[in-house]
Amino acid sequence: MTLSVNKFEALISELSLTKKAKLLNFISKELGETFPGIEKTTNVCGGSACLIRTRIPVWTLVSFKKQGLSDAVLLKSYPSLRKQDLNNAWAYYKANKKEIDIDIQENAEA
Repeated sequence: MTLSVNKFEALISELSLTKKAKLLNFISKELGETFPGIEKTTNVCGGSACLIRTRIPVWTLVSFKKQGLSDAVLLKSYPSLRKQDLNNAWAYYKANKKEIDIDIQENAEA
């Protein structure tokens, strides 16, 4: 049976909040370690995790954040970014701290 996205949306809208929460949990587990708005592409920024639509690595933003730059300053410095992009970067860092810290260290030594 093939359902369109519109049919899924209609079915989901009829669910209770509890059932929607269970569905969200299921979908999150199915997605595994994927992060919305973050992608890794071979030969782009050395394969580091970057924000989609950009070549801005997560480690760059985290490094600036660690140096004390606020989200407002980052958004002003990178006009193509949205607040959601930064939220995605912070979530990715929270889940992949070791990876991003290594990227920061390697790029500081380069």
